[in-house]
Amino acid sequence: MKYSIHPAFLLLLLMIALYGNIALYSVMMVSLVIHELGHFLAAKFVGVQVDTCKIMPYGGEMTLKHEMQLSYRQLIVVAMGGPIATIIGIGLSFLLPPLLKGLFIEIQLFILCINLLPIWPLDGGRILCFTLLKQYSYSKLFEYYVSSSFYLLTVTIIVLLYLLPQSLSFVVVSIFLWSKVIGDWRNRKYRSAFEKHVMNRLT
Repeated sequence: MKYSIHPAFLLLLLMIALYGNIALYSVMMVSLVIHELGHFLAAKFVGVQVDTCKIMPYGGEMTLKHEMQLSYRQLIVVAMGGPIATIIGIGLSFLLPPLLKGLFIEIQLFILCINLLPIWPLDGGRILCFTLLKQYSYSKLFEYYVSSSFYLLTVTIIVLLYLLPQSLSFVVVSIFLWSKVIGDWRNRKYRSAFEKHVMNRLT
């Protein structure tokens, strides 16, 4: 499996470093590793091979081998692995020294809340989308879900940027997420067409 870090995440860490908060930099890195380890272990549990893992500003992004041939159950389990690992990390954080515990819990909760949003391509969005596809054999469902995610994310970013105008890290994460969902939104029809041919996959 190949590992990489997206330049936008490095930019985010540079901003944090410039503000002099090295502890936040370190805790964020550890938190993301824990989250991605959860995805990796979940993939191994359901017999899925991971090709690449890229650390993104909003978490991580894993490329699964033959993803289109996997069952929705497998995809749901892999998507759940990250949030479960983050929750376990929050529980274990109470064993840390008091000075580190608060910061670690705060970062873990931030990652958990962001990733559980029901917006594609976040973990919460993937879990909900694959669950719907598993229950309903409708080839255009993915297209509608990504379209809804695009509009929901746009509204969410506008509202939160209004409420948190000075949160530079949130601005970076929001813009990157928006660009990511735009890319998937543009390709939504191709994915929907493919889904039409794989509705007979094992569930």
